[in-house]
Amino acid sequence: MTLWVDGVLVEPGTPVLRADDHGVTVGDGVFEAMKVIDGQPFALTRHLRRLQRSAGGVGIDLDLDRVRAAIDEVLATDNPPRTRLRVTLTGGPSAYVTTRGDATPTLIVSTSPLSDWPPVADVATVPWTRNEHSAIAGLKTTSYLENVVALRYAHERDASEAILANTAGDLCEGTGSNVFVGIGGELFTPPAESGCLLGITRDLLVEWLGDVNERAVPLAALADADEAFLASSTRDVQAIRMVDGRMLPAAPGPLTQRAIEVFATRSAEVDP
Repeated sequence: MTLWVDGVLVEPGTPVLRADDHGVTVGDGVFEAMKVIDGQPFALTRHLRRLQRSAGGVGIDLDLDRVRAAIDEVLATDNPPRTRLRVTLTGGPSAYVTTRGDATPTLIVSTSPLSDWPPVADVATVPWTRNEHSAIAGLKTTSYLENVVALRYAHERDASEAILANTAGDLCEGTGSNVFVGIGGELFTPPAESGCLLGITRDLLVEWLGDVNERAVPLAALADADEAFLASSTRDVQAIRMVDGRMLPAAPGPLTQRAIEVFATRSAEVDP
């Protein structure tokens, strides 16, 4: 693991954040996480574009050239064949109040081991909803406590991912993944209007598969689906085997298998 904080490489485990950093006191920050294979961050430009959109959405200044330079420095120091890269930007030091101060934002770039995901996942739907009308809907912020609680709920039910609906009762997303549902030979995934975070892997699959319906579907459609899968930047495409203890007819089904194969084939074409 390598850790870079505001221009300095430090030993992992070293205290680096001030107690009054707004990212600590109120969770004021944005981030991106991606896999790195043989020294190359997957879809880095797309990830940084989303980081810029998230930072702009919450009003934190972002210097993309500085971020790229930091990433280069970290990967020159720590470059195993497979690793996970995370870029975090917080509101910086501030008073112990909700209002953000005028200090320079804190930038953190780190690597950590990248574990392989199993080929299938069991998921649990949770009793809480995503607010598609929230001020931070669709932004990748560090305010992840809702996800922590939802994922704990799923783990207590022997599931590896939690699935949330939005306030309209429609399927929204997982805590760290997008959801695709196969019904009657057609593939559906929640649209941006659902309040989900538009994942990089999700967007690539929509582009490459060419026949994905970005359309609202009820949360209940997941358990009744012919097949379904999760997509994220570290898991790629992962078939869903079971929803709330109910086995789906196939894992992977034909639509999921096609998504797995297309993603594996086309990934090498993605611009850095």
